[in-house]
Amino acid sequence: MRITDLLDVRSISLNGTASDKTDILNKMVDLMVESGKINDKEKYAKGVFAREEESTTGIGEGIAIPHCKSDAVNAPGLAAMVIPDGVDFDSLDGQPVHLIFLIAAPNTEDNVHLDVLSKLSMLLMNEKFNDDLRNAKSVDEFLKIIDEAETNRDEEEAQKHRRADIAGATGDTTRTPVTKSIKILAVTGCPTGIAHTYMAAEALEKQASSMGIDIKVETRGSGGAKNVLTPEEIAEADGIIVAADTKVPMDRFAGKLLIETSVSEGISKPERLIERIIKKDAGIYKASGTSGGDASPSTQEKSSVGHQLYKHLMNGVSHMLPFVVGGGILIAIAFLLDDYTIDPANFGTNTPVAAWFKTIGGYAFSFMLPVLAGYIAMSIADRPGLVVGFVGGYIATLGSTFADPMAKTTVPSGFLGALLAGFAAGYLVLGLEKACEKLPKALDGIKPVLIYPLAGTLLIGVLMCAIDPAVGMLNSGLTNLLNSMGNSSKILLGCVVGGMMSIDMGGPFNKAAYVFGTGMLAQQTESGFMIMAAVMVGGMIPPFAIAIATLVFKNKFTAEERKSGPVNFIMGLCFISEGAIPYAAADPLHVIPSCIVGSAVAGGLSMAFGCTLRAPHGGVFVFPTIGNVAGYIAAFLIGSIVSAILLGILKKKVSK
Repeated sequence: MRITDLLDVRSISLNGTASDKTDILNKMVDLMVESGKINDKEKYAKGVFAREEESTTGIGEGIAIPHCKSDAVNAPGLAAMVIPDGVDFDSLDGQPVHLIFLIAAPNTEDNVHLDVLSKLSMLLMNEKFNDDLRNAKSVDEFLKIIDEAETNRDEEEAQKHRRADIAGATGDTTRTPVTKSIKILAVTGCPTGIAHTYMAAEALEKQASSMGIDIKVETRGSGGAKNVLTPEEIAEADGIIVAADTKVPMDRFAGKLLIETSVSEGISKPERLIERIIKKDAGIYKASGTSGGDASPSTQEKSSVGHQLYKHLMNGVSHMLPFVVGGGILIAIAFLLDDYTIDPANFGTNTPVAAWFKTIGGYAFSFMLPVLAGYIAMSIADRPGLVVGFVGGYIATLGSTFADPMAKTTVPSGFLGALLAGFAAGYLVLGLEKACEKLPKALDGIKPVLIYPLAGTLLIGVLMCAIDPAVGMLNSGLTNLLNSMGNSSKILLGCVVGGMMSIDMGGPFNKAAYVFGTGMLAQQTESGFMIMAAVMVGGMIPPFAIAIATLVFKNKFTAEERKSGPVNFIMGLCFISEGAIPYAAADPLHVIPSCIVGSAVAGGLSMAFGCTLRAPHGGVFVFPTIGNVAGYIAAFLIGSIVSAILLGILKKKVSK
């Protein structure tokens, strides 16, 4: 089977146009359908977009190779398009795409076509080949260019094998001095295993050849592992490069210099990876005891310490998100079903049905921070870290009993405290594991079930008890500061309390502003009602602004964040600031400042418009109690738009 056997003339367009990535993918799916190889267009398109959300298939240099392996494919096929003006495809190098191949692979055990597709992927690493395709004047010329390039490559491969056979038969294994001194092995793999696996392999092989370096690359694609590294080769290797986004058997590399990175790095930065091995700028891999585990922290890219922290953080955020969404919607339903006129101070629990929904939603919310901390810790220290993280997150939720022994209540440290608890728990457990290395092997069985959870829980409890007094003092100081401001400047005060509601969403800043607002509400004065209005509008901004941003600035959020984004419209309208926590936790340096500015603008405008509020909670459901509703809505919308625009400006593009 040859590449041109997979290309149907009906599925080739040499003068394509597209407005954006979504548009071009839809047009490519339409081209593929024209070939008659798709039995379910909608299912196939869904698979193409799902693959794209895992990581961009825009590999750089103006090329994209989206692909999908699905039951919706009758027979393997290719669709191709040349886009003279280019289209933004979120490529690895940020440049527009001018040449795109869409792959359709049937979900069968017969994977003979994968060799053909891998050959195409490797051909596309040749700049002249790409230029020739882009300048083709007709479909026939386009196909001829591919056919000739494939023939030439086949001949080159055949000659390479013949030379290897001759060398093996004659015993002539002469190599250049550099090749003798440096031997590198690599493994490449991507989630689908169709294109990027082989492109990374080709990039590494070409770069190594140009540098006079001996390299062997194992590819782990849909057709299985090819060119598998032998124990003898691993023993002789000077270093290993694992450029993969899938699980790779790693324990075989124990004791070797190893770099673990993404498949996209293998494609775009092969020279950098090879030079790091030459310079020994990598860690020694320590086996984890599992066949497909991740590399130990010392083998990870030194330049990606931030990436490792982000990976741990996102493990916590992804597990926390369902609790936020489920609990937030149930609380919103409680407000919808409640009767505000019975007792404004207890809005949400005045009627039995509303109280039931609010209670269940509250239960879901109570798991939110322990889950965040627990799964951050688990990402760092595996299962032994889970219990320690959960306990730390729970203390952050309720507050330490030793925070203020004379007080009847405690001050929780909120989601910032839970973040700290999660990372602290994970590294505490790693420290315990290190400290217990010299214990007798007879105790190995009780370490994970007794020593780590017992000592870890004790240590995280002590740590959180040290944090809570500081949080309590901070909370008291902030409340006193707000009280001292009084009515000296209503607009400034509105900006301050509004902005504080977005700093930590449940932590000391948020709590201080909210307690101050409810305290002023209890005075039943016009100025007190105005302050409460500024507090609530400030707390409504973060989730609502994030919902807007996920729709308008899609390339700044992950697929999971975009799917959950619209739910935040409901949470924002209901004054449930916690809806923004997963987004703030995932990218605090950009999300929190954006939300603070929008909330401060909304709080200041609410004061400037003379808006008042006579209820401590409820969002849109207590709008009948608001004075100057039009002004309040204006303040809310302006603040939300300001935050959303800042999110679009400050957040970086994501590729996953």
